[in-house]
Amino acid sequence: MLILSATPSSTFSISTASAHRVSLSFASSCSSYIAASSLCSLSVRFGVRRPVFPCLSHCLNVRAMAEIVRDKESTDKNVTHAASSPEERRNEPSLSRTFLHASSEEELLAGIRKEREAGKLPPNIALGMEVLYHNYKAAVFESGNPRAGEIVLSNMTVALDRMFSDVEEPFDFQPYHKALREPFDYYLFGQNYIRPLVDFRNSYVGNISLFYEMEEKLRQGHNIVLMSNHQTEADPAVIALLLEATNPSIAERMTYVAGDRVLIDPLCKPFSMGRNLICVYSKKHMNDVPKLVEMKRKANTRSLKEMALLLRGGSQIIWIAPSGGRDRPYPQTQEWYPAPFDASSVDNMRRLAEHSGTPGHIYPLAILCHDIMPPPRHVEKEIGEERVISFHGVGVSVAPGINFSEISAACENPEEQAKEAYTQALYNSVTEQYNVLKSAIHGKQGLQASIPDVSLSQPWNS
Repeated sequence: MLILSATPSSTFSISTASAHRVSLSFASSCSSYIAASSLCSLSVRFGVRRPVFPCLSHCLNVRAMAEIVRDKESTDKNVTHAASSPEERRNEPSLSRTFLHASSEEELLAGIRKEREAGKLPPNIALGMEVLYHNYKAAVFESGNPRAGEIVLSNMTVALDRMFSDVEEPFDFQPYHKALREPFDYYLFGQNYIRPLVDFRNSYVGNISLFYEMEEKLRQGHNIVLMSNHQTEADPAVIALLLEATNPSIAERMTYVAGDRVLIDPLCKPFSMGRNLICVYSKKHMNDVPKLVEMKRKANTRSLKEMALLLRGGSQIIWIAPSGGRDRPYPQTQEWYPAPFDASSVDNMRRLAEHSGTPGHIYPLAILCHDIMPPPRHVEKEIGEERVISFHGVGVSVAPGINFSEISAACENPEEQAKEAYTQALYNSVTEQYNVLKSAIHGKQGLQASIPDVSLSQPWNS
């Protein structure tokens, strides 16, 4: 889940003289994805309870997943990894037992109040944790899963434990953050947390064959850049969940360009820790504290260099949203569409990939998932934005890679027109795919919404 508010488009410059000389005027992340828990509002949408969603054939079906997430002994093992007995687990000083030992909703909520009264939880964070519990509970029960209560308690037990642990011992993100998979598997934690919010019966993947194509290119040492729209805090988990039946390695190895708020909010950090990230400070917040401006600029320079190093090594897949933030509905119509891409952000990322010395490919990717965790109607500066959580269908689609030289060759004045034309080509493809997903999910057309360029499937039903 993402906690970051939208960030403006980024501008960074790449020296064309040498692939090893990288300069930065990194105004912001092209967008933030970040997996993070919501500081949700109390305004959760309560919907009609639906039948339980279908299983994922290759991995955990819903029934099996429910068994796992409700198994407290298994949860403790995942948190402590090597501890083999309750006594050993109790002796680990870095892990609080307040939430992991809770066996009911009452005990879980009482734990929040206890730590707040003890001065260990700031009041605003304690309130956010409590509101998050109620919102998540309402959304999971909306799915109609008969084991919703068990899933909520088990997932929220671990989530609150991880959040509280970060308040006690804050985690420090580096410019390049590699997903933490042990001793606690933060990636799996994020997947299990978002999974109950996805209505798989009404979810779709577009052009699944292209994900296999990307896997083959990665095996050959090529780099992949996904130019994507960005909708919610849950974008990374949604992508991973829809691909886990067929292409799980893509999601697990993907690196996301992430805005700076992931660094400071304890309710989002546990989810972010499970993703590979390039962390940057956004232009929007660059001048919030004048004395920190130079530090932020230097940090952004280090982040860009880390990305250049990654790409030079090859076999990297980078997700970036060149719109500069999350999509939002048009005020006049309340219809959702991908936010326009920023040409400088697209061109800078393209040049960075081209100068890596490794073959690179840029694919347009569309994601539709705003229903499960829509952003605020307006961009908010302060952390703690209100959020709605819901159970709903989602979709992701990718189209064939678009070659810049081919676009440039068709321009009368390539020097001036190619960047804009290339950006528009990527955006048009994302929009086309998005509209197909929208027809399938919101228009209830299902697989019949497919068009020649976008073939929908539900690989978890195969």
